Amino acid sequence: MDLTSILIQAVSGALGGNAAGAAAKNVSLGPVGNTISGALGGGLLGPLLASVLGMGGTAAASGLDVNAIVQGFASGGVSGALTALALGFLKSKFA
Repeated sequence: MDLTSILIQAVSGALGGNAAGAAAKNVSLGPVGNTISGALGGGLLGPLLASVLGMGGTAAASGLDVNAIVQGFASGGVSGALTALALGFLKSKFA
C-alpha cells in the first residue's frame, strides 16, 4: 500500500466520520472530532478492512486505477464512519 492510497482512505474516512456524525447526532463528536477520528480510522483501519474483505487495494502498474480509488473510498469511508461512531458512543457513555 502506497502513500497515495492511504491519503485517499484518510480523506474518505474524514468524510465518512462527518457523515456518521450528522446521521447520529447523539454520538457526534462535533465537526472537528468527527473529522479527526474519521481520518484516523480511514487511514489506519481502512487498509485493514480492505485486506480482510479481500478488496485488494493495490495500485495498477502505471499508477492508481479507478477501481483502486473506488475501493479506497469505500473502505476508508466505512472505517472512518465506524471509528467516529465508536468513539462518539464511548464518549457519550463515559461523560
